[in-house]
Amino acid sequence: MVRAWDMLDSITVEPSVSTLPTTGEPAATVRRRRADLAVLYEHPRWFAAIFAELERREIRFDKIFVPQHFYEVSGKEPDFKVLFNRMSPSAHSRERGSGIFYSLAYLEHLELRGVRVINGSKAFRYEVSKAAQHSLLESLGLAHLPSRVIHSVNQVEAAAEGLRYPIIVKPNVGGSGKGIVRFDSKQALGAALAAGRLSLGYDSIALIQEFVPARGGFITRVETLGGDYLYGIRVHLSGQTFDLCLADICQTAGGQRLETACTVEASKAGLKVEAYTPPPDVIDAIERIARSAGIDVGGIEYIVDDRDGLTYYYDINALSNFVADAPRLIGFDPVEKLADFLQEEIRRAG
Repeated sequence: MVRAWDMLDSITVEPSVSTLPTTGEPAATVRRRRADLAVLYEHPRWFAAIFAELERREIRFDKIFVPQHFYEVSGKEPDFKVLFNRMSPSAHSRERGSGIFYSLAYLEHLELRGVRVINGSKAFRYEVSKAAQHSLLESLGLAHLPSRVIHSVNQVEAAAEGLRYPIIVKPNVGGSGKGIVRFDSKQALGAALAAGRLSLGYDSIALIQEFVPARGGFITRVETLGGDYLYGIRVHLSGQTFDLCLADICQTAGGQRLETACTVEASKAGLKVEAYTPPPDVIDAIERIARSAGIDVGGIEYIVDDRDGLTYYYDINALSNFVADAPRLIGFDPVEKLADFLQEEIRRAG
């Protein structure tokens, strides 16, 4: 079967237009200049905005498409100064799961060779493990959802004992809420297990957690850049939605349609979002999370439990897709801020 995303990338490393020779000589006779930046990615549409901004600034960069990439351990020096990791943990849902742990190996390979990697192996290890994320939150003394980590469906019922229903079974390797299942009662959980309908996800590891009713019907996501606060938004939920990709949210809280939304997964149409600045203590906690996880560019989500009013941090994302139509919603374009950050990292790398 030919998939839409397979038609968009056909080579392993695609030089951007700004890397092409400008001397007027035939391309074959000109030695290509070393790129300033390489972007490692898998999803064909999520990064069009940053690619366009890099080209507008005439930054020499390469696109490294993970499904068709390989590397030689004893190979020559990379053809770029800095690597920007944009690999998605949800690649397994697009039949590209092999690229997840391959990317981790490649990031570690580059770091061992002294290459500056933005959102490197430490950040990516947290990206691909919800279990590790909650362990990090625990180590920082931050409130998180009560969680039990399992590696077999035979452990589900025992792990759920003592938790308040509804509960959710959350795959360890996630990405945009993929694979999360809610159970409203012990009986419903038992029926799913008896019917063989429960999967633990790509790596056969999952978290059993309480389903938290969101006070006000929204969750809050905070984006960070260079370990510092960038902006916050409230995402108004529609019932039992888990599959959240901020680039795909379609309306402001006031009902105004966001022009650039819904381009990737239109099933999220109807979710509403509004700009929001969290209190200083929450911003401080989120910056601690990002820095401790080694995340250069990312977003952290939290929720206020309607049952007790407590704030719980629950999702750490090293792959951050900025909210759609950001200038209208939050007053500036975060893609420009990201490009500024990338330029500074290139400068530091020499």
